[in-house]
Amino acid sequence: MKYARTLLAAATLSLAGTASIAQAADEVNVYSYRQAFLIKPLLEEFNKETGIEVNLVTGGGGLLERLEHEGPNSPADVLLTAEVGPLYDAVERGLVSPVESETLASNIPAHYRDPENRWFALTARSRIIYASKDRVEKGEIKTYEELADPKWKGRICTRSGKHTYNLSLFASMIAYHGEEWTEQWLQDLKANLARKPQGNDRSQVKAVKEGVCDLALGNSYYFGKMLTNEEQPEQQEWAKSVNLIFPNQDDRGAHMNISGASVTKYAPNRENAVKLLEFLSSEKAQAIYAEVNYEFPVRPDTPRSELINEYMGDFKGDSINLQELGPLRATASKLLDKVGFDN
Repeated sequence: MKYARTLLAAATLSLAGTASIAQAADEVNVYSYRQAFLIKPLLEEFNKETGIEVNLVTGGGGLLERLEHEGPNSPADVLLTAEVGPLYDAVERGLVSPVESETLASNIPAHYRDPENRWFALTARSRIIYASKDRVEKGEIKTYEELADPKWKGRICTRSGKHTYNLSLFASMIAYHGEEWTEQWLQDLKANLARKPQGNDRSQVKAVKEGVCDLALGNSYYFGKMLTNEEQPEQQEWAKSVNLIFPNQDDRGAHMNISGASVTKYAPNRENAVKLLEFLSSEKAQAIYAEVNYEFPVRPDTPRSELINEYMGDFKGDSINLQELGPLRATASKLLDKVGFDN
């Protein structure tokens, strides 16, 4: 049930019974960067199947700082994130602990979990290229590398280079091509921008629809969100104006990012925390979790949503372990400053 309490701009929800966080005997306490509507149905199903009460704290930011401040007294058992960045930070700050689970190892491919089992992916999405149906021929661009081609001068839109979604992509470019090459690529990409980096991913697709640019970088799941947006039908038109390009299909595959989870360092209900992660990696939970946000299940052979099957089909995703990209995000940030990407 929902009840009014705000701590560090986070809302606390008790999903079974009336107990507040850290009061029930058989419970698990979750700190989540993901919005409640995305995960509440799954947590309710977990409670139904196991009898374990789930107490949920959601917040747009500050959860890692909260964990640090609480230290050994933290009630948190599980950290849920909307993308991989906070998982890197949680590992670096020593806020999470490794989990040895045959179930998680079996359900989640190696490149979607930390090599030391400190975090596990739950859903995946790709950083794709949205291309104008009217002004870009099919097959005209096939790779991230081609975004630096002078033919696209004044024809590309993106949000801030330092946004976490772009940092992960740019870190992957460093991983594959090295720092010097990536600096030049970023310089050339900047030269091809139609406008100063701004807005969110949806606004980039809007800009393509309006003719501001012909190509845009964005996460794949935003296409589903726009195409099914009945409250703002103009977003449906944005989505209908573009083709979806999953780059680098002839080599490493399209860049992938994730939502994920970790068990906290001082989890008071560690056994229940592991049970929750194992449940979220089950085929049933994977299908539900991925479909609600138009993401891809990470568990192999899990059914994908009809929309994804219709518009995205099968594609090759990059299988680099995302933990390798963590240290390179800081390098990417420095290169962005060096080339003045957001200026």
